[in-house]
Amino acid sequence: MKKPIVKGSIKRRLSALLTIVAAIIAIFLYLLIQSVSRQIAQSSQDNILLASATSIIDSSRFNTGELSIDLPYSSLSMLDTVTDERVFYSIKLDNKFLSGYKFLPKADRFNSNNIAYLSGNFLEQNVRVVTVKRHFSINGQPVALEVSVAQTLNGLTKTLANTSRASLVVGVTFFLIAAALSFILARSAVNPLARLTRSISKRGPKDLRPLATSVPTEMVPLVSSLNSLMLRLEKSLTRSEDFITEAAHRVRTPLTVVRAQAEIILRHLDKPKNRKHIKEIIRAIDESSRAAGQLLDHAMVTLRADNLVLEKVNMNQLISDTVERLQPVADLRDISLQYQFFCQANVVGDTILLQNALYNIIDNAIKYSPVDSTVHTTMLSSKTYIEIKVNDKGPGFTLDEPSRLIERFKRGENVEGIIGSGLGLTIVHEVIQAHKGKLEIKNLVGGGACVSFFLPSH
Repeated sequence: MKKPIVKGSIKRRLSALLTIVAAIIAIFLYLLIQSVSRQIAQSSQDNILLASATSIIDSSRFNTGELSIDLPYSSLSMLDTVTDERVFYSIKLDNKFLSGYKFLPKADRFNSNNIAYLSGNFLEQNVRVVTVKRHFSINGQPVALEVSVAQTLNGLTKTLANTSRASLVVGVTFFLIAAALSFILARSAVNPLARLTRSISKRGPKDLRPLATSVPTEMVPLVSSLNSLMLRLEKSLTRSEDFITEAAHRVRTPLTVVRAQAEIILRHLDKPKNRKHIKEIIRAIDESSRAAGQLLDHAMVTLRADNLVLEKVNMNQLISDTVERLQPVADLRDISLQYQFFCQANVVGDTILLQNALYNIIDNAIKYSPVDSTVHTTMLSSKTYIEIKVNDKGPGFTLDEPSRLIERFKRGENVEGIIGSGLGLTIVHEVIQAHKGKLEIKNLVGGGACVSFFLPSH
């Protein structure tokens, strides 16, 4: 059987795709938290700096043309209290330095409210600077008072580092959870396909009923195609079985007529050579007739195995009836048919098929047994199975034959001169398999063969 070309697993592909998406979202989430945290921290610091600068500029007064600033303690202490950072300030009037740190960087990109912000470096430290400008009039001349307040960024950097670690933990946790969910979702997505696979794999080789498994919308065309294929296969198999049945029937009927005529001719011949030729013809007719009969039986078994007519079967009665049917065949070769029951057993099965299977086993035993021997049928039972075994004194099997003889038209190596079609054990195996049983073929110690089958007991 040609193996399918495998191009990866849908579940693995879907899991990988979802995991990649989760990784992208986790990175985005990490960067987003970083950005938002930075903006919030920066905004908080800027608001405090602005409050400090505003309180300083609000404390300025002009008296008789001179500037007076009463530097409030709270204006700078609020920065130190909140963030425990170093704080710097600078006061300038029309760009003329008045007080504070002379070389403190000044923000000069003012907005409409005359407020400007700047991130820079002062005294080898990173600082954040806010500058507030306010216009006054001195002696009729406009002047601009600028107050700059700066604060180091060590605390902000530590805060952002802590936030970065927290956001990293959040991002990694999200990724791990999302990756696990991706695997679960991928498995859930392919579950309908797995159910469909199990539904098909549980079927027997001849079960071609339409699939009725519930599937997502995307899989409906696949199921429809499979059902269409099985319908075509069922029609093809039915036509083939009907052809075999019809052909075997049409062959067997004229063969019976030909054999009868050959028997009549044989009784009127005296020459040994002519009698030998007619006997060979009769033998060939017997082989063809048996093969046709076995083909009919096999076709019947194949058709009924898919639709078993289940009923309660008394196996004791079935064995005794089958033995009685074959007794005339055994008498022709002086073979004794015996049976022994160690239990009373019933099974739920198809009576016709079970009788056909047992008939073939005992018929084979008669066929391969030597003259004046015994074919013994016994039945035993356990809690779960009943066992029916047929022993004969025939030549037995070679080492590799038992597993091979259940194939169609396969016969043993030591059957020369014995009429057979190679379908008997095939029929038996298919019947037992349809009844969820087991067939066992082995040699007996001291010679002979044993064919056993096991059926679930009820």
